[in-house]
Amino acid sequence: MSILPNRRLILAGALAAMAAPAGAFAAPTARRRFGVTLHPYYSYVANIVGDAAEVVPVIPAGFNPHAYEPRPEDIRRIGGLDAIVLNGIGHDDFAGRMIAASSKPSLPVVEANADVPLLPAAGMAARAAGKVVNPHSFLSITNSILQVSTIARELGRLDPDNAAAYTANARAYSRRLRQLRADALAKLATAGTASLRVATIHGAYDYLLREFGLEVSAVVEPAHGIEPSPAQLAETIATMRKLDVQVIFSELNFPSAYVETIRRETGIRLYAFSHISHGDYAPDLFEREMARNLDTLVLAMAEAAP
Repeated sequence: MSILPNRRLILAGALAAMAAPAGAFAAPTARRRFGVTLHPYYSYVANIVGDAAEVVPVIPAGFNPHAYEPRPEDIRRIGGLDAIVLNGIGHDDFAGRMIAASSKPSLPVVEANADVPLLPAAGMAARAAGKVVNPHSFLSITNSILQVSTIARELGRLDPDNAAAYTANARAYSRRLRQLRADALAKLATAGTASLRVATIHGAYDYLLREFGLEVSAVVEPAHGIEPSPAQLAETIATMRKLDVQVIFSELNFPSAYVETIRRETGIRLYAFSHISHGDYAPDLFEREMARNLDTLVLAMAEAAP
């Protein structure tokens, strides 16, 4: 009796499978799962790993990282990670408690700021609370590029099969970030704002402003999220007047009545930066929000120019 064509194919496949060496049909290696705590680090890691790994936010979008307290379901998420990337200098202190309470207390940790030159914490209350350094290093193109390089190197050590891809992706991403900075500097080439005096609502923006040659003359909040007392506010307004501050930078999506009081009492121009801590996690979020911050900075410097 003849064998039908489709049966011949089935028989041939079975014979080939029997002849194949052991391990030829091993399941593909699962993608690594790397955790992050903050929106900028999601963007960094997503651009570094591409499709080679999964990026997992350990806290859901919509939570304020300054006020976040770990929840059981978020701690359980730690157990499914292969490593976690941390700011590590004060913006995600909750992560240490989460890791310690998880099923993976020895989870590998990538300290993104290991190679970043850090600024001291701004505000007496912040220093009194033990905040030695300013944790907002991600609000700077130059420092972000340093962190991207560190993250790519360390993830490559943990995932050597994809190390070359991580390095190449990090370099491509860094080139795009450098272009953002170059575009902003080109717009400011003739602004003539070297003597611009600025104040900030809190100390998050020192890294960004220093990158463009600006020093912060006054910080309103004693620490991030802590409103000044009436006496402190009056003192800060007096300081701004004495120093002839021309521009105040506040935080986008963080309205406060005392900010309007300062603007009304001093007449100083007010501009808002994104803190890059709101909305959905997305690979392009950091680029979009930093492009907006740089446009805001260029506008403020140009409008304050003589």
